[in-house]
Amino acid sequence: MGEKWVLMKTAQTPTNIAVIKYWGKRDETLILPVNDSISVTLDPAHLCTTTTVAVSPAFQQDRMWLNGKEISLSGGRYQNCLREIRTRAREVEDKERGIKIEKKDWEKLHLHIASYNNFPTAAGLASSAAGFACLVFALAKLMNVSEDESQLSAIARQGSGSACRSLFGGFVKWIMGKEDDGSDSLAVQLVDEKHWEDLFIIIAVVSSRQKETSSTSGMRESVETSSLLQHRAKEVVPKRTIKMEEAIQNRDFASFAKLACADSNQFHAVCLDTLPPIFYMNDTSHRIISYVEKWNRSEGTPQVAYTFDAGPNAVLIARDRKAAAQLIQRLLFYFPPKSDTDLDR
Repeated sequence: MGEKWVLMKTAQTPTNIAVIKYWGKRDETLILPVNDSISVTLDPAHLCTTTTVAVSPAFQQDRMWLNGKEISLSGGRYQNCLREIRTRAREVEDKERGIKIEKKDWEKLHLHIASYNNFPTAAGLASSAAGFACLVFALAKLMNVSEDESQLSAIARQGSGSACRSLFGGFVKWIMGKEDDGSDSLAVQLVDEKHWEDLFIIIAVVSSRQKETSSTSGMRESVETSSLLQHRAKEVVPKRTIKMEEAIQNRDFASFAKLACADSNQFHAVCLDTLPPIFYMNDTSHRIISYVEKWNRSEGTPQVAYTFDAGPNAVLIARDRKAAAQLIQRLLFYFPPKSDTDLDR
């Protein structure tokens, strides 16, 4: 093989928001969760990661750039994803350019990876979820890997747990699995993005400050110290997941909203039940919850669901376009941005 050629593939993957939360691992290395979770995938036109992967005999080592800055690939999570995909690589041939890569060649060829998020990391969205999903999907395309999205999700999971849910659109379920090796802990699509097109998702960025407790360490502390987490994983989530799947299939927004809000609240209750307690939400987060609850009660049926991940920023899901328009107007009135520049973002 000549030294001049470069082979490239590009993939684009959106981020996702959990409506039944993943919090707590039963295996830290393989990233196996203590309960099932369900998420909604956001529109890739607005919030996504784009990753280009390239291979060439001229490359001396694996390298990666995130938003233009080079980052280290030495971490175990990146190495796990690269190793798992390389073991599944197959022969690749580009007849027009006279390039042929045998299966055995992938072990000694190096990769260059360029990844870009089209949303600010400060928004507190799960950028690692979209990032690892995109990395795995792009590498699978480059290396002609035959596994389907569910099988690839088990690899993406080893980079970031939530990443396994970003390989599908619509509503996605991450099955916790029972096997010790994690082979049955993967994501499946419940419904595609066309199933419930009435829904609008609005993200209210309450604070862009870095959180004091990372999700990884927070989960570990909750698993070790929270009795509520054990009760949630064993007793609450299995039943709630069944009800949430039914609400999604039936496009039953009233049930969906009640379940999503309850699960978000319980997740943050688990954080408070952790020793020492973890405070992800702030006063503005609490005011948004109070406002949405009052609005929903005054209408007699839920107009908006709220859910908060491990941070203060609100993800608000409106039942239709009319409710979304009202929500934006009311948010700007009750929670005005500090300046017009905040709106431009």
